[in-house]
Amino acid sequence: MTTYAIDRERLADTFTRLCEIDSPSREEGRLADYLRELFTELGADSVVEDGSAKNTGADCGNLVVHFSGNVPKEPLFYACHMDTVEPGRGVKVRRVGDIFTTAGDTVLGGDDKSGIAAVIELIRVLKDEKIPHGPIDIILTTCEEIGLLGAKNLDIGLVRAKSGYALDSTGIDKVIMGAPAANHLKIEVHGIAAHAGLNPEQGVSAFCLAARAIADLRLGRLDEQSTANFGLIKGGVATNIVPDLITIEGEVRSHSPAKLEAYTREIESTFRNVVKGWSAQIRNGKHPSVEVAVETEYPCMYLEDDDPTILRVRRAGNLLEREILFQIAGGGSDANIFNSYGLKTAIIATGMDKVHTTDECLDLRDLVSLTELLLAVAES
Repeated sequence: MTTYAIDRERLADTFTRLCEIDSPSREEGRLADYLRELFTELGADSVVEDGSAKNTGADCGNLVVHFSGNVPKEPLFYACHMDTVEPGRGVKVRRVGDIFTTAGDTVLGGDDKSGIAAVIELIRVLKDEKIPHGPIDIILTTCEEIGLLGAKNLDIGLVRAKSGYALDSTGIDKVIMGAPAANHLKIEVHGIAAHAGLNPEQGVSAFCLAARAIADLRLGRLDEQSTANFGLIKGGVATNIVPDLITIEGEVRSHSPAKLEAYTREIESTFRNVVKGWSAQIRNGKHPSVEVAVETEYPCMYLEDDDPTILRVRRAGNLLEREILFQIAGGGSDANIFNSYGLKTAIIATGMDKVHTTDECLDLRDLVSLTELLLAVAES
């Protein structure tokens, strides 16, 4: 079995330091500055910030870091995102034994700083132990948590490698080789305003229109490949006014592009048919209407069992004599975007747990295991 000289306490200190640098979405600049300096000190050939900030609204761009190899191999990339969800300001890491948590009023930030910490230790061990490896690119994106915006605006001309791994999932010794595509839906239902006490018959409630449409929809798990959900609703002015505008937002996901299109159109037609059924209720020349906006959130991704990216991490597991679990996931990530660029990308789980909650935690033993796997991947 291959073993590596990972410095557990150095890794723990790195993770703690990263978590305590605030980097909520669009405010990753402090963390980017820290990482630029750190990777430069570790001997990076270059640390380049792209021009994505003008499109994402972040206070910095994505970072792409280049390290030269010491053997003639194809370049490989590791990708992580720098941003965290809220509440993620003023994080104070608590450690009891090997378990990292917070005081309970913020997230920990293991999503995705566990991945970044492991990559930093990877580079340190490769250099300290003079382990043979090819060129390595490190991609550090912004705004992943608010729509994969950094990845969507990445200057891919900065990336030398054509395949690699996004470090961003719960669990350990797990690799995700497939994930669905998703459409975001924003639906504006227009009714007709009227005084709810004096002349309600002169109005058409946008609430009622939206409620009827939602009641007619299939939501939740639609089939073995697809899901749909509405999670946001807003509208109305006062309790004594028949509401004339309701806006709802939701999503459809599917591993099948054809099903994604079909289910999206089913939702759109359901709303249009409900509003059309009320169209006879015209008041003062006005009638109800609906506007449906569909935006592609991310495309689906899928790597075959014999894809070199999958075979490489499988070999790494064999080097470590560990069983790696290969899965199809239900969520999207930067990996979906990278694959759409032609960069073959699998997702490696980092050990993060209870992410996006104030109960988030991480086990140092999992962080060590992740680093071992990344080293084995670089060496295999």
